[in-house]
Amino acid sequence: MTLLLYLACRASAQVPVGDSTTILIGNVTVEGNHRTRTSIILREMAIKAGDTLTSAALPENLEVDRRKIINTNLFVTVDLLTQPNADSSRTDIRVVVKERWYFIMLPVFQLADRNFNEWWYDRKRDLSRTIYGVYLSYGNVSGRADKLRFIAEFGFIPKFEVAYTLPYLDKAQKTGITIGTSYSVNKTTAFRTWNDKLDYLSSEAINRNRFYTYVSITRRNKYYTFHTADLRWSYTGISDTIATLNPNYLRDSRRSQRYFQLTYSFSYDKRDNFQYALQGQSLGLQVSKMGLLPTDDVDMLYFYGSYRKYLKLSGRWYMNTGLRGRISFPARQPYLQTVGLGYRNDLVRGYELYVVDGQRYVLTKNEIKYKLFSFQKQLSFIPVKQFNTIPLAAYLNFFADAGYVKNHYPELSNTKLGNSMLYGGGTGLDVVTFYNILARFNLSLNGKGERRFFFNIVREF
Repeated sequence: MTLLLYLACRASAQVPVGDSTTILIGNVTVEGNHRTRTSIILREMAIKAGDTLTSAALPENLEVDRRKIINTNLFVTVDLLTQPNADSSRTDIRVVVKERWYFIMLPVFQLADRNFNEWWYDRKRDLSRTIYGVYLSYGNVSGRADKLRFIAEFGFIPKFEVAYTLPYLDKAQKTGITIGTSYSVNKTTAFRTWNDKLDYLSSEAINRNRFYTYVSITRRNKYYTFHTADLRWSYTGISDTIATLNPNYLRDSRRSQRYFQLTYSFSYDKRDNFQYALQGQSLGLQVSKMGLLPTDDVDMLYFYGSYRKYLKLSGRWYMNTGLRGRISFPARQPYLQTVGLGYRNDLVRGYELYVVDGQRYVLTKNEIKYKLFSFQKQLSFIPVKQFNTIPLAAYLNFFADAGYVKNHYPELSNTKLGNSMLYGGGTGLDVVTFYNILARFNLSLNGKGERRFFFNIVREF
């Protein structure tokens, strides 16, 4: 509103052109970036000094650039303000940012199961199936949006992980690199999927250990497109018991598996907010080859694709629809590499308690949302400025999903849901708050006639 009033009042710095006016952009300055380099912020902006825009187009262009800066996840708030230049013939742009707290040390306490609902319903809320430890994240280390991350976890699945990301390696700020490594061990291990549920072997001995190390190169030629090449080496070792219970776990009763993997990913992401998008679209494509050398224990190829569109309908109403799918070769695969529906967000809602293994799948997810409220609260009694601005939003959600998994060897998992259509729908409440925390409360009905309440909370670091 301030911007619109301002534009209406300063006709002296504008030249009339029809029903609109032409605005000449003067200086573009950045304020509040105590650690972040100014070049990192200006790299996200399409508006540059010397550009000419109409008064009608300027607010929309400023909002687009504001969204791009906020999506770097470096700032709590971002404002793009205008003011007359000293020569009175140009309009300056002030980029005012409020930086996040970049060094984060958080205790880790999470469930070892695929999601909260599996732990609540199927694992009977067993507190021994918890993971605890510490998460350290030092963001914006050099002021170039780089991040150093370290995780030490204990309990049900001990794991140690370290990674460093430098998104702008070259002077042109288009090429980035990530290097990392991870090691984890399991005592209680899911050794197979049976009747579309995970079967676990409980033991005091270590039944599986996994290690991988990787290097990823990212290329960002344009604002919304990303190319990534990822090379990694992976090792998995399992106990004699696992190999006996499921000879197909690593195939042919193997006890160990070593291989190189090369993955290329392309993404086009033009959403208004990465954390919780309401408008825009995203596209992802990926091809991966597991087994690059003749001595590797895996020889597989898979393709993955996804597309999602977000629309504002009217007023407080929004909708989004998406399609994703995966196809892999050959049909006979180790259990460890067989991926279907049931992990992360690749599931038909209403089937959170099931794992549907297969070599190919397709999934569509559709939502209509109503914004109940959205605001930012300034808590002046909190002295740390990175934490005293609390955004909070809530959306009523109506959803309908469908999916299909092709399983070429259903006898290996005795699947009842594979090779058949899956349907699910329901309603829920999404709550979005600061530092990328999203809580979902859903009441779902699936194609089996099962009606359940599901809860999920995620945090995008």
